[in-house]
Amino acid sequence: MRGQKIVLDGINLRVQLNEHVALLGPNGCGKSTLIKTITRDCYPVASEGSSITLLGKQDWNVFELRSLLGIVSNDLMSSCTSDASGLDVVLSGFFSSTAIFPNHAVDPQHRELAESALQQSGVSHLATRAVQEMSSGEAKRVLIARALVHKPRALLFDEPCNSLDISAQRSLRETMRALANSGIGIFLVTHELADIVPEIERVVLMAKGRIVADGRKAEVLQERNLSQLFGLDVKLARQDGYYHIS
Repeated sequence: MRGQKIVLDGINLRVQLNEHVALLGPNGCGKSTLIKTITRDCYPVASEGSSITLLGKQDWNVFELRSLLGIVSNDLMSSCTSDASGLDVVLSGFFSSTAIFPNHAVDPQHRELAESALQQSGVSHLATRAVQEMSSGEAKRVLIARALVHKPRALLFDEPCNSLDISAQRSLRETMRALANSGIGIFLVTHELADIVPEIERVVLMAKGRIVADGRKAEVLQERNLSQLFGLDVKLARQDGYYHIS
């Protein structure tokens, strides 16, 4: 619940570690809250018979858990201080924080790995640039570097293409494809059908806090299902492995 509102209602979902899954639904359906529940930013109301198991365990030190998950979320960037540099943001991934604080000890290996992650994401030139001086696309690539810096076991993308222009969207989707092909599991949350890259074969549809469909992409992404999900008649097209709504 968020306040007095039930946001997630009877969710039953199992995702394998190396699986590529997209969670699709309209704004306000509870997608981001589900991500926050996985990362332990939110906790479910205790009820009989309910449980959450992450990476084979139910009880976690939250910082240890987040060190095993790479998270790309707009909330993370908005939480960063405006004078933080690209390198600062990536280094914060080692501490599951949004900044480098006085109690954090950054050693040479941390810095070396952070610089390598920036290079891997193609944004080494942003290492010394302040977050407030970055475009949305640049900031998103820095977040991807932050997510990769501690060699996570899975990546969580929460509405990754929000606020990006067409060129930046295409670039980020190509990055997601490369990461999927590298073998790391991807859990994508989005309301944009075009975010579902060809490598993602399983799609979960969510509406009003409930899962309404779950299965192979070709079976779930049907005009009837999407019309019901978004509340309007849609036409579906497919090109180069991507699905598009018109």
